[in-house]
Amino acid sequence: MEELKEMKLYKLLIIISVNAFLGNSIYAQETLMLNFGEAVELGLKANLDYQIQQNNIEILKKTKQVAVLSHLPSVGINSNLARQTGQQFQQIEGEIVVTNVTNEIVSGGLSLNMPVFNAGKRILDTQSAKMAFEAGENGLERARQQVVFDVAQRYLQVLLDQELLRIASENLENQMQQLAQIEGFVDAGLRTVSDLYNQRSEVARVQSVKVDAQLQLENDLWSLSEYLQLDPQVVPQLEAVDLGGSEQLFKETPLGELYDLAVSNRKDLKQQELLVNSTKKNMQGMKAMYFPRVNAFYNYSTFFTSLDNRSFSEQLFQIYPQNTVGLTLTIPIFSNFQSRLNYSRAKVAYQNQQLQEKALDRKVYQEVRLAWQNYQAAVQKAENTGIQVLAAQEAKNSVQERFRLGLSNFVDLSTANQQLVSAQADQAQAVYRLYFQEVLMKFALGTLEVDG
Repeated sequence: MEELKEMKLYKLLIIISVNAFLGNSIYAQETLMLNFGEAVELGLKANLDYQIQQNNIEILKKTKQVAVLSHLPSVGINSNLARQTGQQFQQIEGEIVVTNVTNEIVSGGLSLNMPVFNAGKRILDTQSAKMAFEAGENGLERARQQVVFDVAQRYLQVLLDQELLRIASENLENQMQQLAQIEGFVDAGLRTVSDLYNQRSEVARVQSVKVDAQLQLENDLWSLSEYLQLDPQVVPQLEAVDLGGSEQLFKETPLGELYDLAVSNRKDLKQQELLVNSTKKNMQGMKAMYFPRVNAFYNYSTFFTSLDNRSFSEQLFQIYPQNTVGLTLTIPIFSNFQSRLNYSRAKVAYQNQQLQEKALDRKVYQEVRLAWQNYQAAVQKAENTGIQVLAAQEAKNSVQERFRLGLSNFVDLSTANQQLVSAQADQAQAVYRLYFQEVLMKFALGTLEVDG
């Protein structure tokens, strides 16, 4: 009887220790209710790479605007105020007279300059800037999909940890009930004390499993919180996703069709293609600097001088205005090889973008192929674990009934229970893995959205 009292005391200590552990867990901290869409929005605001690309888009937008406006004339207005003191040269009645006076001068002008011919450089620069801007937009969209994928990975891991913790908690509760049942059997003389000690050992083991599951949940919650840049005292409480909503869209789709779909939808592929074309146009624009250029110009100028007794407005608008219209021809002969250097740099940038495009094509194919293989394996495993759980549950029920009737020993009961718990954990992991593999497949295909 002393041994039974010790067992009851041990059972009480287990309950107290578990409650104390849970009392210090995340549920004592400030929680933030989050669904997947809200988590993605927080991730977009916190992700450094995404924010940098958003800022770079503004620069690309301004660059495109400048390239488009370069087709218009450049206009400038100038004005000068000056005072000249000393000897001044004046022409009076056909003679040059030198006098020592002070001359106050007001001058102004308007100038317009416009390229007429520069071997197509303006057009090439405009095309290059437009393609660079479109490439930036595609890169930003791909960065957004990357954030969605990263959040989904951490979000689903936390949900899986919660499910594994639930399974461990349920198993601990069942084992505690089993312990109480065995205590009753021992009191009635139906079971030996060794079965009681074995069950006590099993309860302690299951308690450790639950503690490990709790720690894993807290670690993954911290990882998600860190990615979302939440306050250290705030821990997210996540809304569950519909795991039964998967239609296994890619189960019967051939790999070739999936690759074609990725080529059509991957934003990074479109970005790289645009970058190749943009750098090619830029290279051609640099080569245009080898050829002669023609610019048209128009200048309007006028001035007022205090040496003239006529009024300010008369001098400025009637006497001294001048209009000049002309063309400027520039023929490059020797520029210290600066034009050649600029062209060489643009050519190397173009060649490097071509190399990156080939590498990206290969990377996309590998990503689609691996995602497809893992998805097929996840589908099969999800189906197998469903059968595994049903069989393990039937086996446990049968052994448990035989144990109650005294026809089976403790080892058989413990083994059946461990197999059931293991099957339940495998099924949870398989279901979440299948859901995640579908997310990964959409990410590889470039079709991942917030609801994906």
